[in-house]
Amino acid sequence: MSAVAPGVPGWIDLGSPDLDATRAFYTELFGWTAHTGGEEFGGYTIFNLGDDPVAGAGPLFSEGQPPLWNTYVITDSADDIAAKVEANGGKVLMAPGDVGENGRMAVFLDSGGAAFSVWQPGTMPGATTFNVPGALSWNELMTRDPAGAKSFYEAVFGWGHEDQPGDVHYTVWTHNGGMIGGMMPMEGDMWPAELPAHWMVYFAVADTDAAAARCVELGGSVAVPPTDIPQGRFSVLNDPHGAAFSVIKM
Repeated sequence: MSAVAPGVPGWIDLGSPDLDATRAFYTELFGWTAHTGGEEFGGYTIFNLGDDPVAGAGPLFSEGQPPLWNTYVITDSADDIAAKVEANGGKVLMAPGDVGENGRMAVFLDSGGAAFSVWQPGTMPGATTFNVPGALSWNELMTRDPAGAKSFYEAVFGWGHEDQPGDVHYTVWTHNGGMIGGMMPMEGDMWPAELPAHWMVYFAVADTDAAAARCVELGGSVAVPPTDIPQGRFSVLNDPHGAAFSVIKM
């Protein structure tokens, strides 16, 4: 894809306590180049893969906020989505607001407490390349209330869902006939009680084991070692500030 339609995840960014260190880590790990905006945008950085924007990074909104990768769903109207979020058991964390001429954004909690954002494109469309090494390849909701999430995202974005067969309870989100993301229930002892519901981002890589090793070399850590699944080989990593993300070779 070169761009995404409304209702589909199409941008991600990272809240970071140290943007200089964040730029150094991710440019080395994924081969990105960093392009930092002016003071009016708080030093917000857009990472490019070649000529294409693939992700962003900005400062944390408040003291004590954990570093976190954020998933943005593209929309025609951030204001309409905000109304739907509130009407369906979610919460508005940041009301819709303009980011210069780039677009309009808002930040929410879904009905299960997972944070997500929306992006209403202006001059900035969001990411423009996907599913190649160094680019976003998947977005996945981790939640303790999968039934509630199905109702919430259907009402807010019109998403459908397909529960996958097998021992692992996994759901694929669909929109206009396409697969746009996934959902995993936070069941069992592997999920600490203090870990909130959240959206995980996956980056495509050419070699999962090499990416995990390079992450450690650059000061990050491995949360889930490289593991084979039917879709490919993946690993969950943490950057030097603890922000979690996944990599996968399809």
